[in-house]
Amino acid sequence: MNDRGSITTEQPTALGTFAEDLRSLELPLPIEGAEQARREVSGALSQLADHVAPRLASLDAPLLVVVGGSTGAGKSTLVNALVGHPVSRTGAIRPTTRRPVLLHHPEDSAWFAGSRILPGLARVRGDGQPVAAQEALPPAGGDAGTAGAGDEAAATSLELRAEPSIPRGLAILDAPDIDSVSTGNRELARQLLRAADLWLFVTTANRYADAVPWEVLRTAAERDVTVAVVMNRIPDRPGVAEELGPDLRAMLDREGIEVARLFLVAESEVDERGMLPAAAVGELTGHLRDLAADAEGRGAIARRTLAGAVGRLAGSAREIADHARVQESERDRLHAEVVAAFADARDRIEQSIGDGSLLRGEVLARWQDVVGTGEFFRGVESFVGRMRDRIGEMLSGRPAPSVAAEQALGTSLVHVVIDETARGAERAEQSWRSSPAGRYLAEGQDLSRIPDGYGEEVAAAVRAWQGDVLELVRQEGADRRTKARLMSLGVNVVGVALMIAVFASTAFIPTGLEVGVGAGTAVVGQKLLETIFGDEAVRRMARIARERLTTRLDSLVAGRSAPFEDRLAQLSGIGGAEALDADADALEALAADIREDRGARPEQGTASADWEGPR
Repeated sequence: MNDRGSITTEQPTALGTFAEDLRSLELPLPIEGAEQARREVSGALSQLADHVAPRLASLDAPLLVVVGGSTGAGKSTLVNALVGHPVSRTGAIRPTTRRPVLLHHPEDSAWFAGSRILPGLARVRGDGQPVAAQEALPPAGGDAGTAGAGDEAAATSLELRAEPSIPRGLAILDAPDIDSVSTGNRELARQLLRAADLWLFVTTANRYADAVPWEVLRTAAERDVTVAVVMNRIPDRPGVAEELGPDLRAMLDREGIEVARLFLVAESEVDERGMLPAAAVGELTGHLRDLAADAEGRGAIARRTLAGAVGRLAGSAREIADHARVQESERDRLHAEVVAAFADARDRIEQSIGDGSLLRGEVLARWQDVVGTGEFFRGVESFVGRMRDRIGEMLSGRPAPSVAAEQALGTSLVHVVIDETARGAERAEQSWRSSPAGRYLAEGQDLSRIPDGYGEEVAAAVRAWQGDVLELVRQEGADRRTKARLMSLGVNVVGVALMIAVFASTAFIPTGLEVGVGAGTAVVGQKLLETIFGDEAVRRMARIARERLTTRLDSLVAGRSAPFEDRLAQLSGIGGAEALDADADALEALAADIREDRGARPEQGTASADWEGPR
């Protein structure tokens, strides 16, 4: 498959940069306008490859006239009449034109044999004979790469036919119906029209007001495509053409659609080959003959259509950039929902740590086992002596109360972290599932599920922090004066006291001790620490212990939000609005240069001035 939108190194940087920016752009979120933006990207890449790049590189290439219109308008019959014998399939079965046919002068073959234009379509050669007489090739509607009447796929090949009756410098392409019953054919028709230098739009006397053709005509006007209109099958009665022609012209004027020429073709009998009389298309034949002879006129049409196409690409770039910003905004909103949900979870964990609420239940009971209950100790010595007596009880074989208190404290913190991060995950997932973009990211995922092993991960982190606290106590009690007191009580007892102090207040500020159950016993731990280390040292130790706990808790919460962040990481390609804005500026400047015909112009090819029309 060809790389849509690939630009040769000879093309201006503006085109190559724009094509690259389009190819790297991602618009994955299913938000309003996303599908239209994706179609705009695809259409822009097609326009670049099918028309803009090749025409800008070869202004002297033959002018491509694409014959398009509605179902049953008689496009193929007109094309056959212009050539003088059947070259494009006609009939009542729709669609008739399934594989597009490009007619060119034999000496212009080189312009179309390669992938200069329409690189996505493979070339299939014809020899100019009627389709029914072809033996080497299947009929136009029967090749494996084309769609049947109800198929969705479009033709994948372009049939090239060298016709001496087509003048040099001009090529005619018979396109599928713009309102074909085949979706693929409709898309192909629009692709071929985007590749046109001149669009020959065919309608009929009884269908010229249909909605679909006017939609496409308006698009052509937006792109400043040069358009000629054929009203076909006008009843051959006096005054009908004089009435319908001005009416169609008035409709075109009201829509702001500039038409180079309007041709009126009367309804005529066809012969046994399905051919119209040459006189029926005489005016159209003469116009094309004159155009082929006018190199300057053809160049003006090519430049006008090219400038319009480049200008429309600039508009597309801005529209796509706007949607890229919408995608960025939606991604940021989804990320903000995750951040808010887990920030709230982190705040609730912090609140549980700082307001003393963890010093309830089992934790309170185990800490009271360590320090005892009853009236406050009157002096440091009696306090330390009392503590020493309790430590002695530990040697009798009963479980150390300090160890039990440490375990209870750790278990309580583990439960808080698991519960609050689970609530955060549930809130984040609920927020995502309330919008299409969020549901797109959450599809097939159970993002709020507690990951396997997360409980053990939290427990290990809490144990590691408790180890940090014990190590901090050992380091602070390393000097001779404090070491004796520390050893008389035990590192675990003092460590638990420091943990209690951290849990009862923020950085050991007394306001934390004024609330919550267990504040009195927390004060006991504070006095114990101050007795051993001094007030300043205790504040420093509490601050360090709290910072280390904060680091570990932040890591745990971040790990719980990782599934959401991983999904968001898939949107890393969203962006590029600024680059597309710059592309739009460059394309507008290029379109202005083309309109003003600035810069070096390739020499125009030689056109045949004596085209006699159909033979």
